[in-house]
Amino acid sequence: MTTQIGYTPPDAAAQGQGHESRPVRRRHVVYLPGYDPDSGKRYRALFAREFTRYAKRFDLGKKAITRAETRADGLVQTWTVETGHPGLETRTTYEVLLWDDLVRADFRRPLIASMALLTAGILHSLVTGKLFRLYGLNWKYGNVILYPFGMTVILGALAALLGTGVAHLLAGWLPGLAAGVIGALAGIGLVLGATPLLDRIFLRQLINDWVFNWQHSNGWRPDYEARLALFADHVAGICRAGEVDEVLIVGHSSGGLTAAEVAARVLEHDLPETPRLSLLTLGAGLPLVAINPRARRVRADVMRLVGSARLVWADYQAPQDWMNFPGFNPAHDLGETPAGPVRNPLIRSTKFRDIIVPDVYRRISFRPFRMHFQFLMANDLPGEYDFFALTLGPQALGDRVMAPAIVPLRPEAAPEPVPVHREI
Repeated sequence: MTTQIGYTPPDAAAQGQGHESRPVRRRHVVYLPGYDPDSGKRYRALFAREFTRYAKRFDLGKKAITRAETRADGLVQTWTVETGHPGLETRTTYEVLLWDDLVRADFRRPLIASMALLTAGILHSLVTGKLFRLYGLNWKYGNVILYPFGMTVILGALAALLGTGVAHLLAGWLPGLAAGVIGALAGIGLVLGATPLLDRIFLRQLINDWVFNWQHSNGWRPDYEARLALFADHVAGICRAGEVDEVLIVGHSSGGLTAAEVAARVLEHDLPETPRLSLLTLGAGLPLVAINPRARRVRADVMRLVGSARLVWADYQAPQDWMNFPGFNPAHDLGETPAGPVRNPLIRSTKFRDIIVPDVYRRISFRPFRMHFQFLMANDLPGEYDFFALTLGPQALGDRVMAPAIVPLRPEAAPEPVPVHREI
């Protein structure tokens, strides 16, 4: 696997990357969440909070954000943002495309059933070697994958121990079958009673997330595939309307794969030459699904993006983040041979050490979820990686990656960052 974080495709010049284009005055951002049952609430709240913090610290000129509106079908949440100095303003329509209803349907599955599916998925991944390949890409992520399985084994052992103990205690007063049934119910009750605690530590989400990725990699999620098609039609319609300078598809974490799949399907449509079409993936978990040779559609989607001259794809990675794959380059590391020139992705490091003040950096280094969400949060200090400059600023994505115009701090900005206790 490629270990260096930083890659510019040899044929990127075919897209005009590195040659500054006209400023973006109108942008349409399409954000694809990852596997999250609360996407409809979480990402608007996170965006508004962090944008407010960002605007207090950085010299944006104009800064305005509207209330969010959700489409009647519940699939699209929209707001607008305006930034920039007089005569150089950028107006951004920001949309979150929602599929959390599919995630909540998974959460309605009994926890015991999810634990059984997780066990089957892990065993399958061991037999096929997928888990070893993921460990080879990032051993930290491998540990994150095994964490819910380890907790499942522990919880299952505790439930079995409790059930056996209850059955033995009742064996002297009840027939053996009745004592066994009550013991089994006691073990099941322990699992069900632990569910609220598991939700608080995101364990059930991690269990269901792994099950979803396993199912998707084997082509067993037609509900998700249908939603991807709807999203692609929606984005293609935005492109055909031609009312903006750039359409930017964004995905974070496992949403990075969702964003890539949507972008690949958009390319299947008959698109006009303008507006510019860009894809931004942040801390993406692409290999979780794509590493499986049976994920043929996913792998074909990724390779279509690798060779596309119609789209600019930038992928930001962070070695400090346990839940991404720093150094992973789909053009080289997926085991597929590009059919033509390699034009994507532009790979860059976020350099979190440079944009987070040292005291805060030390305190969040051992908080994996907090570090993982730094991709979507305001910088403490100016830097090349800047989520809000990428999504709201006047530079198109390719221009920003190749020659970033660093957004300076406001002259009156306080040197102290917001305290680290902010939660996701």
